[in-house]
Amino acid sequence: MASEGTGTHKDPVTGEMISKTELKRREKQREKEAKKAEKAAAATPAQDGAANALNEDDLNPNQYFELRSRAILKLKETQDPNPYPHKFYVTKSITDFVREYGEDGLIAPGQKLEGLQVTLAGRIHNIRSSGSKLKFYDLHGEGEHVQILANVRDAADEKAFLATQQIFRRGDIVGVVGTPSRSQKGELSISPSEMVLLAPNLHQLPSGHFGLKDQETRYRKRYLDLILSDDTRRIFITRSKIINYIRRFFDNLGFLEVETPITSMLAGGATAKPFVTHHNDLNLDLYLRVAPELYLKELTVGGLDRVYEIARVFRNESIDLTHNPEFTLCEFYMAYADMYDVMDITESLLEGMVKYLTNGNTVMTYHPEGKGGKELVMDFKTPWKRYDMIETLEEKLDVKFPPSKTLHTAEANKFFIDLCQKHGIDCSEPRTNARLLDKLVGEFIEPLCISPAFIVGHPQVMSPLAKNHRSRPGLCERFETFLCGKEICNAYTELNDPFEQRLRFEEQVRQKEQGDDEAQPVDETFINALEHGLPPTGGWGMGIDRLVMFLTDSPNIKEVLLFPAMKPIETGPGAAP
Repeated sequence: MASEGTGTHKDPVTGEMISKTELKRREKQREKEAKKAEKAAAATPAQDGAANALNEDDLNPNQYFELRSRAILKLKETQDPNPYPHKFYVTKSITDFVREYGEDGLIAPGQKLEGLQVTLAGRIHNIRSSGSKLKFYDLHGEGEHVQILANVRDAADEKAFLATQQIFRRGDIVGVVGTPSRSQKGELSISPSEMVLLAPNLHQLPSGHFGLKDQETRYRKRYLDLILSDDTRRIFITRSKIINYIRRFFDNLGFLEVETPITSMLAGGATAKPFVTHHNDLNLDLYLRVAPELYLKELTVGGLDRVYEIARVFRNESIDLTHNPEFTLCEFYMAYADMYDVMDITESLLEGMVKYLTNGNTVMTYHPEGKGGKELVMDFKTPWKRYDMIETLEEKLDVKFPPSKTLHTAEANKFFIDLCQKHGIDCSEPRTNARLLDKLVGEFIEPLCISPAFIVGHPQVMSPLAKNHRSRPGLCERFETFLCGKEICNAYTELNDPFEQRLRFEEQVRQKEQGDDEAQPVDETFINALEHGLPPTGGWGMGIDRLVMFLTDSPNIKEVLLFPAMKPIETGPGAAP
């Protein structure tokens, strides 16, 4: 809403600064909703909290929010109790509680561990009543849950205990002081002598049975998704394990983790379109990095022979199932190594990682169309298959390619254009040799790589930062790792010849002049670093988000990003606040 950004009146419920007119409109709407809510709540006399909850379940989200907000604001006034206390002392996590007291035979059904008091805290997911003096709550936290068996006979103060029960709603965060026990049916529980409201949920919590089904809401309100979905929590715990494994793996090989700038005057190190930002004090436009590569190689020049960075990078490109404009990349550079050493490291890293995640197995499955759709079987057992780019294309297309040392020429460009047209492959302008070849590889080689595989033998024209092949003129020492038909790694024997590097950069500038927005500029600082001597070096980069997709069986990259890029929600003057 246009007026909200420059408003001078604070909404007492949402805290927004809005216009006086908008505030009046909201207050009038809330008063109307509150009257409806009160009428609905009074329609069926409540015999206990369960009946009241049933009435509240019939309210729409706005009605519920207005009714609950008024109740909590009243508590803020009376402080009976304070709905937002400063501190609650917790003696055990729910995870530890389940592990310590959940052992079969430790607590008999219908019994409790007399004389033992623990305090837990978590979020209430479900509330069930058995008469006016016995309630059951499901308390969730850390991915675990335990039942609260709230019987008034266990209360330290019966009156306060019953009054507190009337306050609680699904989604509230509560503290519990009580004794480990089991219900008559044998479910592990805590029998409370006291319960405390720690933070109320003002909104209706979606049903625990149906969960949060709307995908847009799940991505925009990840906090709500995490509250309700154990699968979402599992994905991000696995993501953390993957990143920690990568860090330990390189640390154990003697690599040094470093940090390099996110903003710079040139966007180099990868073929990608950058984001532009502005530095006010310097009055200077800067780029967000598309890769940390050039900085890391400068460090290798400086004598840091083994460096790596787990970096956030930014590429101003399209958003789809496997691309997000902001993503996480791991790059490493290893002096006195080449692409073949790096291939061995890649196999060792990923095979070991999969065994770590699966307790020793190397086979995993992936469903690119979602659960219930087509299943792909990935086997990470080494050694992996290797596809030579030109040889495989010649075999698949039944055609002889021009000599590798001529793949950069205008004649080769015509050959690639004709080949793409013959097989119905579309390539938008500029139709450079590198882009045309990339389209052919995407159509005929990448789909072969379901289990992890290497594509090698790239033409030099496709790789401005890779060293020329030691025995095949016109090609370079580079490999890409593909999994389920998608690239996850890119690596080179690094180009360390400053004279050749300048020529490669100048060729990139010519491609940029032809309209290729992703071509790299000439980086004089980097060339100067090479002039001081870069040792023979192997370099490698891997997209972590895409890898996490495959290892968590997530068909959309948004599933593995806590806060993925989303289009803004359009709101108009008539939109609800």
